[in-house]
Amino acid sequence: MEREPSASEATSTTAALFAWGANSYGQLGLGHKEDMLLPQPLNDFYKPGCVRRITGGGGHSAVVTDGGSLFVCGLNKDGQLGLGHTEDVLCFTPCKALLGCPVQQVACGWDFTIILTENGQVLSCGSNSFGQLGVPHGPRRCVVPQAVELLREKAVSIAAGLRHALAATVSGFVFQWGTGLASSGRRLCSGQTLPLFLTAKEPSRVTETGKVFTWGRADYGQLGRKLESNEGWMLEKQDSSLPCSRPQKSMPASLHCLMGATEENMLIENLKKYKKVSCGSEHNLAVVGGACYSWGWNEHGMCGDGSEANVWAPKPVQALQSSSGLLVGCGAGHSLALCHLPALPTLGQCPEVTGSSPDATEDAKSQEAVDKERKWEERQAETSTQSQSDRCRQQELVTETL
Repeated sequence: MEREPSASEATSTTAALFAWGANSYGQLGLGHKEDMLLPQPLNDFYKPGCVRRITGGGGHSAVVTDGGSLFVCGLNKDGQLGLGHTEDVLCFTPCKALLGCPVQQVACGWDFTIILTENGQVLSCGSNSFGQLGVPHGPRRCVVPQAVELLREKAVSIAAGLRHALAATVSGFVFQWGTGLASSGRRLCSGQTLPLFLTAKEPSRVTETGKVFTWGRADYGQLGRKLESNEGWMLEKQDSSLPCSRPQKSMPASLHCLMGATEENMLIENLKKYKKVSCGSEHNLAVVGGACYSWGWNEHGMCGDGSEANVWAPKPVQALQSSSGLLVGCGAGHSLALCHLPALPTLGQCPEVTGSSPDATEDAKSQEAVDKERKWEERQAETSTQSQSDRCRQQELVTETL
């Protein structure tokens, strides 16, 4: 299998790995259990420029390096870290059970982990209470990675949800296992027979699709769009800050502001490109035009804006605005991002000011333009009459208000 390009091969600039959000189990890999409202650098466990994949689960995180090593940390109650024990881990630690078996990709569910090796084999560890490990007659949990033997085709990509998992194979088919979506399916399809892939505890074939839409709950802004009245949502009168309650029904709709985020990672033929969209429990991350965007639930600061207020539409993570995003990964309540740091200025050269994404600041003036306008107004005030000065001050007030 052709090796995926690493971050170090993509550019020669300095890369840095960041983590923020919920940290109750040490899932940020910072060595402690305090939540972080702003991105925190992670540079100690491995050279960031050699990171290939980053992702998170219910309370654990995983990183794949360019050499195929898997590093894990966080909650380990069901053995989801694959370390052979069930103790929580506060710093990123190599999964020694996979030494000599290079890893291509990793996906974290709520309490389990799915691993794709470079030879196309799929492994799993953690809780198996809902068949999410793809081993129908296996134990209720597994503390070391084991093969999903019933998936007989080589896989090229994997994904994990709350209590279900998916794999795309070389032939272009998608397989799913785990019964985590079965209860929701029964509620939505009352009286109808559910598709086998929603109830199977072993890999079951799913219809292939190549487009990405959002639908479902939006009470934290996790859909990233304004709700339509025909979607069956009921408005909440008691709290104007919440646009709606839980849905009666919800129709899939696309996010136009994220056009371009799916082009590099959603189609089978492009699976070797960098990951541009990642979904957490009720928040999301995306990379668009090199800028890292976040939106949705923000109780633990996982949107990275320094607050705990929910974010109702995709917005750039301002703390990373001077860095170009490469990879993003979401856990249930935490976030990870691999970014290129701006090049250091040479001696005597002023650092370049980097603003937000052009899409996010289309109608805003640049800082340089604002400074020039202010200096011009000051010169006009010194050489004009009192009435002209008054008009300049009024104009300045209007400019600052806008």
